[in-house]
Amino acid sequence: MSRLRLGITGGIACGKSVVAAYLQQRYGLPIVDADVLARQAVAVGTPIYQAIVDRYGREICCRDGTINRRRLGEVVFAQPQERQWLEAQIHPWVIAQMERAIDTCDQPLIALVIPLLFEAHLEEFVDRIWVVATTSEQQLARLQQRDRLSEDAAAQRIASQLPLEEKIRRADTVLWNTGSLAELYRQVDQAFVLLGRNGEGS
Repeated sequence: MSRLRLGITGGIACGKSVVAAYLQQRYGLPIVDADVLARQAVAVGTPIYQAIVDRYGREICCRDGTINRRRLGEVVFAQPQERQWLEAQIHPWVIAQMERAIDTCDQPLIALVIPLLFEAHLEEFVDRIWVVATTSEQQLARLQQRDRLSEDAAAQRIASQLPLEEKIRRADTVLWNTGSLAELYRQVDQAFVLLGRNGEGS
């Protein structure tokens, strides 16, 4: 069965999950979220979990044994080579899980939320690319609030990704999450209609 793969990406804390949740609730679209898969990849007992503990020691874990994501983030976002090492462990597993989800999907359209779509060179993995964007000031403030980060720590995480302007340039559709949720949802509705029309001819 041929199905259309919609890639949803954008800057960190720009609202990708909000868009995906709306698509699922409003249109019943199957969603595969790379962030959710990445968390599964480092669950206690997995080979990737063990590789992380072997590399950084038990101090990278919380008291219950799970990976302390905040502490791990402090390590990998401060040292690009460590982030590259971690991504090399996680990305192949996540991609394999996404492929499995696509293969078993019985719907004509599936949405893949991939924060590092461009950084991981997965453009050919999807048929259409939606980029969720906001202003740099809003992005920084939202990330600080969401993850309880200092301004420097939040800026470091934003800088680790491809500039949002470049993602916008490469997008098929840009959704601006700069106002109300109603305004964002209206853009999603419009983009979804166009997606359906374009998909019929693909």
